[in-house]
Amino acid sequence: MVKLSPVDIDVLILCGGLGKRLRPVVSDLPKPMAKIHGSPFLDILIEYVASFGFRRFILCCGYMGETIRDYYSAKSIASEIVFCMEKEPLGTGGAIKNAKPYIKSSHFVVTNGDSFCSVDLADFIKFHITTRGVMTIALTKVKDENSGKVLLDKNNKIVRFEEKGQNKSEYYSSVGIYCMEQTVFPFMANMTKFSLEYDLIPDLVQQSCYGYVTDKELIDIGTPISYNKAQKLFSTGMFPLK
Repeated sequence: MVKLSPVDIDVLILCGGLGKRLRPVVSDLPKPMAKIHGSPFLDILIEYVASFGFRRFILCCGYMGETIRDYYSAKSIASEIVFCMEKEPLGTGGAIKNAKPYIKSSHFVVTNGDSFCSVDLADFIKFHITTRGVMTIALTKVKDENSGKVLLDKNNKIVRFEEKGQNKSEYYSSVGIYCMEQTVFPFMANMTKFSLEYDLIPDLVQQSCYGYVTDKELIDIGTPISYNKAQKLFSTGMFPLK
């Protein structure tokens, strides 16, 4: 079995979204830089991930990406920050493909830059390496009927990835955290602008993909309502940092 510690694994953070739904309350910043009690949400996310030992972060920047680049270029931080700038919107899958030249590690973590889930990332990586799959997705039980749905077998191998499901109790949804092998890139060969969730993952499921199930709550900052909820949750310590 391959033995890797977090310090050997690159982390891609998807920061390129347009953030249109959030603009009524955050109009002058890219979504990951929205303030949570005075600090950019992205600071909180990087601090949490780094607390497990990860040290190299690749920020996939799109809309207002210069704001993110300028902030972290001037900020003193123990981790290495690399910027992968999009010239045009590429989608979540396209952003990962665009970052390939910057990825040094054989395994790499991908996380959304506008959501937070206090997954035990050390255990998540250990699970991924043990399964030897091409990709592992962190999952939680479906609570929203509009969420994408993932069905697992008894070994937590993903057997189906779809938008709707019949038996809600058996389905899970992604919390936006992934561990991937470099072997995912050949599956992107003929795509440029595409969605990770809708264009790539359904094909990868035909290979060897696994689900890591967590009971931790997911919160995103994509809408004014969820952004306000995030403010409250972080203030009450429901999402404590390590």
